[in-house]
Amino acid sequence: MTIKPDPSTEIPAELGNVHFVGIGGSGMSGIARLVLGDGHRVTGSDVRDSANVQALRELGAEIAIGHDAANLPDDVDTVVVTGALWQDNPEYRLALERGVPVLHRSQALAALIGGRRLVSVAGAHGKTTSTGMIVTGLLALGARPNFVNGGVIEGLGVSAAAGDGELFVVEADESDGSFLLYDTSVALITNVDPDHLDHYGSREAFEQAFVDFADRARELVVISSDDAGALRVTERLSHANIVSFGEAEGATVRVHSIETDGPVAFALSYQGAEYRARLRVPGRHNAINAAGAFAVLVGLGFDPQLALDGIAGFAGTGRRFELHGTVGGVSVYDDYAHHPTEVAAALAAARTVVGEGRIIAVHQPHTYSRTQAFAKEFAEVLERYADETVVLDVYGAREDPVPGVTGALVSERFDDAERVAFIADWQEAADHTAQIARDGDFVITLGCGDVYRIVPQLLASLERQRG
Repeated sequence: MTIKPDPSTEIPAELGNVHFVGIGGSGMSGIARLVLGDGHRVTGSDVRDSANVQALRELGAEIAIGHDAANLPDDVDTVVVTGALWQDNPEYRLALERGVPVLHRSQALAALIGGRRLVSVAGAHGKTTSTGMIVTGLLALGARPNFVNGGVIEGLGVSAAAGDGELFVVEADESDGSFLLYDTSVALITNVDPDHLDHYGSREAFEQAFVDFADRARELVVISSDDAGALRVTERLSHANIVSFGEAEGATVRVHSIETDGPVAFALSYQGAEYRARLRVPGRHNAINAAGAFAVLVGLGFDPQLALDGIAGFAGTGRRFELHGTVGGVSVYDDYAHHPTEVAAALAAARTVVGEGRIIAVHQPHTYSRTQAFAKEFAEVLERYADETVVLDVYGAREDPVPGVTGALVSERFDDAERVAFIADWQEAADHTAQIARDGDFVITLGCGDVYRIVPQLLASLERQRG
């Protein structure tokens, strides 16, 4: 059983010395960065070293690798945990035994937000990019928001930073219901594609959480006009101020004239006026994300054209179609996509810029429950959008293994078995990928587990094969 947020937990008035268990994660590291910036002593632990861990150490955090009760300082005042931890974690158990306040990361973030004007970005996918677009736009408009994102914002080099104004922008996590803990002023819902059903139990319960999230927003709800789940949520809302965005004819902010040849260009229709932009990132889905960010910024009171111009400066986020190197004419990218809709969007975006080359997907299924539920859908989108696919084994994350659930569940559902290979061994997978790659191809790793760690092996195999 993993650690779930407990809404009844009392948040201390002063956090004091703070220990983060699982400090290296994208969300946890961002919160730790803000806590350090507030002058607190920060300690922590993680299962492995990483760029996030190194960056926090440079800011003064004391971080141990590996989870051990000995990592918990004697003078700790508050412990912050991530929902990815099991309840038998030794540092978590010792904190409970000592009576030290233990906060889920969402509760620690709520403490940092305080009474600021909060923009919460939620949705099954698109959150990190949309949050990055909003932050980039606000900075271009002269605002200096506080923010915590789920990925590093290119151009800023960080996933979180303290600002000097009333605005606070966060990527709000729906996976365990923790987005309901925030006192949100402006809610952006990118989509309500069914996910995390291991927590919610049913699509209806998943969608009800979004209804509750939106109706609690103090000022404004911005929600997709195109996504079926978002439309069902919209029908159930009682909020007085709802703005829709997307390609649908009736959208308040309507996207049209989308050009996907290279970095995406598009037009927006809003309140009888037309606005145009070309982004620095590819993909039709990013035109839609930009429309949602635009709706948020104009909803906050900013000039429409200036807001869109600011968003157009967004250069992407870490682990979202991120180029890691090119060897012998083969480019290796990494993307966080771990749901069929996300995989389709990432590969469709790659298709617009790969030219005459092919797309080779290296897919790591994430969690046994999601793999079991969506194996057919993953196979369909991979076969449709990639020319070749290598499927790795399942990254279990917070879940125990399920007998019979492996990456083969995905590969076996391909119609054309010649275009897919299930290879559990990473070195074999890297070597196979290098052998089938040709000049001009894109290799794209896909998944929100640790699949990014295979990238050096892919580059090395390509160097041996083609260097």
